[in-house]
Amino acid sequence: MSGELSPIDKAKFVAAKKAVEFVEDGMRVGLGTGSTAAWMVRCLGELVREDGLKIRGIPTSTRTAALAQEVGIDVISLDEAKWLDLTIDGADEFDREFNLIKGGGAALLQEKIVATASDRMVVISDISKEVDTLGAFPLPVEVIPFGWQTTKALIEEMLDSLDVLGQTTSLRMNGDAPLFTDEGNHVIDLHLNRVGNVRQMAMVLNQIPGVVENGLFCDICDTVVVGYGDGRVQVRDLNENALSEDRLEFVDADNLFADLGD
Repeated sequence: MSGELSPIDKAKFVAAKKAVEFVEDGMRVGLGTGSTAAWMVRCLGELVREDGLKIRGIPTSTRTAALAQEVGIDVISLDEAKWLDLTIDGADEFDREFNLIKGGGAALLQEKIVATASDRMVVISDISKEVDTLGAFPLPVEVIPFGWQTTKALIEEMLDSLDVLGQTTSLRMNGDAPLFTDEGNHVIDLHLNRVGNVRQMAMVLNQIPGVVENGLFCDICDTVVVGYGDGRVQVRDLNENALSEDRLEFVDADNLFADLGD
């Protein structure tokens, strides 16, 4: 990446830059996975190196762990941290109630464990991820490799009784072979177009043998930071029903963010 940032990268950057304002000295911070979360990790690393911010980061994937260590963040495991003050992560979709679809980067299991073990979850996103109803983005479901075809068939049978518009499912691939998550599992993507009842869907999916976890995050996220391509950024707080807006200045891409992209 060189020269001026694209509007989508500007939106991701300002959301990430605003979100790290929630991080305070001494915090244990969950570090999300994905292109938007990568901006956040870079911004945190800058604060650690240049401002002396002292935090411990708990990454949600091996690639986030590698990036965090690269930029100077002290990385520890969730077992070491036990409980987190804050998790900052991206989302593939979010609705007005801050229900999320996550897992586009195949890290949904670790992301959900870390977010649930946090006092607060802040989601960073560009405005394109906001939807009236979840489901346009395929819903990831992490399954164990043993009997995955049977698990897939059980999921398809379950979809007949739920409020969805599509029922196509597909095993996520990595080239010519099935993708493996950090935990050694597969991901089945559900192409639903619409999820009418997210809590029901999440509960029913996790009752199917072979399903490890699903990408619906319900009642976990407290705050969404939404970036726009012109530098505007909104902070939306669900608990306080509050919205604030700011505009952040940004410069052309430099070496700090040179390797980031979708």
